[in-house]
Amino acid sequence: MVKGENFKKDVIMPNERVPAGVAVIIVRDQKVLIGKRKGNHGFDTWGLPGGALEKGGTVEEGSRRETREETGLEIANVRRASYTEDFFDNGQHWITIFTLADYASGEVRIMEPDKCERWEWVSWDALPQPLFLPMQHLVESGYNPFR
Repeated sequence: MVKGENFKKDVIMPNERVPAGVAVIIVRDQKVLIGKRKGNHGFDTWGLPGGALEKGGTVEEGSRRETREETGLEIANVRRASYTEDFFDNGQHWITIFTLADYASGEVRIMEPDKCERWEWVSWDALPQPLFLPMQHLVESGYNPFR
C-alpha cells in the first residue's frame, strides 16, 4: 500500500470557524488598563488591549504584540487568566482568551486612534461602563485579577 493511499479526499470541513482573540489584563499599582473603543466592533464600549490571534503565533506572543501595537507598552509575566465565548448582536461569534500580565515599561499612548479613543488605569472594582461584550462576560463570571 502506498503511504497516504487511504486519505479521504472528500473530507468535509466547516466553511466557517470560530475565531479566537486575545485580551490582555495589564496590572500596575492595583489597577488595570482599559480603553474606550471607537471601531464599529464594540463602538463606545470599554475593553482591554487585544485582537485576533495570528496563525502560527502563541497566545503569549499575541498578547505582547497587541499590547505594543495598541498602547506602546511592554508587558512581562504573561500568564493564562480565563476565556469567554461571545455571541455578538452583529452575528459574530468569538472565543476570547484573556491573559494576565504585569506592566513592564513605557508610557500609554493611543497607537490606533481609529480604534481607541482613550486609555485609562482603573480599579477593577470601578470599571467604566458599558463594557465590551467579552469583558462584560469576564466580569459576570466573577473573575478578578487581584484574587
